[in-house]
Order: sequence, then C-alpha cells, then structure tokens
Amino acid sequence: MAAAVASVGATIGCGAMTERTLLLIKPDAVRRGLVGEILRRFEAKGLSIVAMDLRRIDGALADQHYAEHLERDFYPPLREFITSGPLVAAVLEGDQAVDVVRLMNGATDARKAQPGTIRGDLALSNRDNLVHGSDSTDSAKREIVLFFPEHA
Repeated sequence: MAAAVASVGATIGCGAMTERTLLLIKPDAVRRGLVGEILRRFEAKGLSIVAMDLRRIDGALADQHYAEHLERDFYPPLREFITSGPLVAAVLEGDQAVDVVRLMNGATDARKAQPGTIRGDLALSNRDNLVHGSDSTDSAKREIVLFFPEHA
C-alpha cells in the first residue's frame, strides 16, 4: 500500500490532502550553517522529510530545474549562485505541503518577507534567499523527478 501511495504523490486521509513538495536549502544557507534551523521549522510544523540529500548541482541540472527562467536577465547570476556550493535537496510531505512550504519560506525578495518566515527572519537578499519551494503540485512532481527520481 505504501508503495502505491508513494507513486501517486498525494493521498487523502482524515479529510486532508497529503502532498509532496521539493525543498532546496540553497548554498547560502548551507554556508551560513542554517540547514538545521530551516529543517527544524518544517518538522515543527508537522511536515515529514521523505528524502534528503546534500549535493552540488551542475549547470545542466540548474537549467532543467529553472527551465522557465533560462531567457530571463536574472538567470545567469542565479545559475552561478545555485551551482556555487553544496545545497540540501529534500522532499517534504504533509497536508497541503506545497502551500505550507511557500508560506513558511516567505517572499522571494527576502527584504520584503514577513517576520516569522524563513526569509523574513534569516535572509536579506533577493538572490541569496536561502530556500526554494515548488510553486504548484505540478511543479513539485517535475522537480522531485529531477532530484529524486526514485520518489517520482
């Protein structure tokens, strides 16, 4: 039964929709020693870590992950940043995980992120903004396959 649930990526139980989402703890957060604090917040919220890996990504994976941004002016520095050091990739699971992770991450521009969010409390930049979370369930499925094909 668990294998069938994992292959679907979402289950219904107790009236709640359980989803999976991709979380990236970016190189700036790893360099600053914030991995534990960031993961603690998600676990305290009630999300489960289904898969996790410390890794460096190359330009090809960055291009696949950020495919919708390839032609944007901000992409070359973003690509350089995301490949600049190790990051933590994780699959988080829980009730409405996609929305919960995005709310907890805060606004992309950390200078505008609300206090209490990861970016609002711990970041002060638009580019070096500590974390990435999938923006939809469709994006989550696409991104999880890139980083954790065994959890597709």
